[in-house]
Amino acid sequence: MQPGIEEPQALYQKRIPIIPRSVKGRFRNFKWGVMLLAYSIFFGLPWLPWTRTDGSASQAVMFDVVGHRFYVFDLVVYPQNIFWLALLLFIAATLLFFATSLIGRAFCGYFCFQTLWTDLFMWIEKLIQGERPARIRLRRQAWDKEKILKLGATHLVWLLIAFWTGMTFIAYFAYAPDLIVRFLEGKAAYAAYLTVALLTASTYVAAGLMREQICAYVCPYGRFQSVMYDPETLAVAYDSKRGDGVMGRAAPRGEIKIHAARQEKGYGDCIDCGFCVQVCPAGIDIRDGLQYRCISCGLCIDACNTIMDSVGYPRGLIRYDSEANLAQPVPAKPHVHWKRIKVVGYLLALVVMSGALTYSVLTRKDYEHSVEQIRQPLYVVLSNGDIRNRYQIHLTNLRGTDVQYRITVKGLPAGALDLGEMQTVTVHSSSSVIVQASVKLTPDQVGHYPSFDFVITPLDKPNDSVIERVNFTYRKNEQ
Repeated sequence: MQPGIEEPQALYQKRIPIIPRSVKGRFRNFKWGVMLLAYSIFFGLPWLPWTRTDGSASQAVMFDVVGHRFYVFDLVVYPQNIFWLALLLFIAATLLFFATSLIGRAFCGYFCFQTLWTDLFMWIEKLIQGERPARIRLRRQAWDKEKILKLGATHLVWLLIAFWTGMTFIAYFAYAPDLIVRFLEGKAAYAAYLTVALLTASTYVAAGLMREQICAYVCPYGRFQSVMYDPETLAVAYDSKRGDGVMGRAAPRGEIKIHAARQEKGYGDCIDCGFCVQVCPAGIDIRDGLQYRCISCGLCIDACNTIMDSVGYPRGLIRYDSEANLAQPVPAKPHVHWKRIKVVGYLLALVVMSGALTYSVLTRKDYEHSVEQIRQPLYVVLSNGDIRNRYQIHLTNLRGTDVQYRITVKGLPAGALDLGEMQTVTVHSSSSVIVQASVKLTPDQVGHYPSFDFVITPLDKPNDSVIERVNFTYRKNEQ
């Protein structure tokens, strides 16, 4: 290369394949437990039967797009309940911020869809191809029968899991048993085939091929997490003071194999085995400090504790700890620091919004209503001198069956209300109607009835009637 000429840099970094080693420990066991629970919920809910009194959707959870309804066990959610969705999104975001402020990226390490499916794909890979040394050897060997069979079987199982992931997703939008039959017979909607194809491809690529690149380059959470961390935030951390000591790291040979002698000579507890790096699904060395690629899965903690047990050293060289505690001359036992203004604020917001959502769900009626006075014109003086006001009554039936409603008034003289043929109105399930009401008063009566009440009563549940107060408008001096 000629002097003074800069060497061109590649726009994208070439991926170095990460082949993690399996490990045992409490964090690995917790991840298995979360995976089992998550997969049971995701893959099992569409097949859970549920009987409803109105005879509607017979599975526990279903998005009825055609009927504009969302069934969650006995709760039926309608588009009019968009306020619930807004609250749910707010609660989810606040919960994420709250958890990150306390325990870092624990959501990424244990609960994220990318982590769950990647863990499953890596388990399949290990099951078919063997442990890390065997997979490394298989990767380096020439293409022969063994390599073709093992890699082919791995990718085939990946594709089957990805396909069933897509099938399960669309099963939430129709009665699952019927949908699967229609899908396999080629009679399902075009959108079903397109959705399954896209989810199959994206799941296979994200969990099987890209893996840690999704977290490093695609997901924005790893990038902005630093602004959510505090010195008191717990994260997976390496105790460099204990691990490196004064003389650095050293293998446990000779007299420095004994922990007391090792400390006396100034060597750290880290024996530089590299086990923590080998088990990391992101391929980082936690000993280099906090890094945005770290998803706080805790597998390096299990790996380090296993090595510490084998050489007879104390556990906790790698642990969940805070920067503030590690900076102390003698670190205390790690614990969650929740008594902070930001954390308390998140917690308060969670309690308030969760309470508001719960109250809204529990107090929701089977129907929604509104009564509005028509203001163009505000009132009309009829030829006989009577004054007429008009009103619109909007009724929305939130039940799974048709309901009849009776509309009456209180606080008006007999014959003042005119509903035409709509004294009793039938509203179909999840539908709305608008009833036009007219109220006429003589000039002598106007001053005695400045306001009155509309009473809306479902005929099958008279105790659920509602009362809506409205005004009667007339300005005599304008005449």
